[in-house]
Amino acid sequence: MIACGLDFGTSNSAIGIARGGAVALAPLEDDKTLMPSAVFFDYEAHRARFGSDAIAAYVGQTEGRLMRALKTILGSPLIDEKTSLGGRMVPLAEVVGIFVRHLKHKAEAFAGQEITAVVHGRPVHFVDGDAEADARAEAVLETIAREAGFRHIVFVPEPIAAAWHYEQTVHAEELVLIADIGGGTSDFSVVRIGRQRRGRIDRSEDILATAGVRVGGTDFDSALSLAAVMPLLGLGTRLVEKDLPMPNALYHELATWATINFAYTYKNEREVGALVLEACEPDKVGRLLAVIAKRLGHRVAFAVEDAKIALSADDDAAVALDFIEKGLAATATRAGFERAIHTRTDRLYRTARDCIAAAGLDGAAIDTVFLTGGSSRVPAVRAAIAQAAPAARLASGSDLLSVALGLTEMARRTT
Repeated sequence: MIACGLDFGTSNSAIGIARGGAVALAPLEDDKTLMPSAVFFDYEAHRARFGSDAIAAYVGQTEGRLMRALKTILGSPLIDEKTSLGGRMVPLAEVVGIFVRHLKHKAEAFAGQEITAVVHGRPVHFVDGDAEADARAEAVLETIAREAGFRHIVFVPEPIAAAWHYEQTVHAEELVLIADIGGGTSDFSVVRIGRQRRGRIDRSEDILATAGVRVGGTDFDSALSLAAVMPLLGLGTRLVEKDLPMPNALYHELATWATINFAYTYKNEREVGALVLEACEPDKVGRLLAVIAKRLGHRVAFAVEDAKIALSADDDAAVALDFIEKGLAATATRAGFERAIHTRTDRLYRTARDCIAAAGLDGAAIDTVFLTGGSSRVPAVRAAIAQAAPAARLASGSDLLSVALGLTEMARRTT
């Protein structure tokens, strides 16, 4: 029997196989071992498309529906919702299952045989402060995994998997704060690692504390979108009659990856069309109407995400929106972005600090802070987490693959 390690992420996913003494990540798109967590239901070809192919089909304006940030529904009321796909209502959990089955089939093609055992990553908390909802989210994910064909399922917190990966690179014993800043959640663990400890099967005594918070890269995207882009679509403008503010619910829906598709209704089109006539700045609200009518919400979100990534290296970035209106662009600045996400980065600092305290330590006892996950590249995120252990060395590895590699190594130990 072979086992796999599955990192189903909010933004990207990877899966690896463990067979005997060998560990390898499966190629998912040509030779790439990382795939965007996206599904596009192609109404023209009557099939599902995945990853970069899904995104390309959407951007190329193939008729269909794009679903992204699927993992975020597991810890939210959306898990009970359905979405319209080609005229039929499909449970969102079923959409997640379609994507997980695709990953499994890719791993089996790579392995050359069926895979029935999985070490499955999960956030420390799917839901903040609600143990019952958290357990329900894991149960839903387990059901999805079983329906995909896995019979032996072990869940491992993602920062623990990242710790296993990081441990392969160290020579001396360390106390490490693992910070896995993902697309939908941020997870922390304080782990004692070292060369002499690698061979132990039971590492429970080395895991001193874990903590997690439902804050991640998609929240940063949403904050940047609301701050820099949505004002160009009328957010913050007012209505002529009684000088009332423009309703803001639709802007929040369009700025959130998991709810973009819910904005595309004829009711919304009618209501926004009426608001164009009532708005003090009708041109801006007209852009909102175009986004809804032409189903451009995901294109806005991709443009915002690109700007967010650019701001990790630059002080400002243009958000190109010419697909809405020729020449339209927003300017995003790092300073403005950091103001927009300040409450969220403060939560990351406090969660990291509390994780260290739960281990019975203070920040001075931490030797290394190991940062992983795509959103760990955001300078404000790195700075916030570093505050929890200011004397510790900052280290990073394969930002997007550390968890998958760790899960696969753990899968190897189980076979």
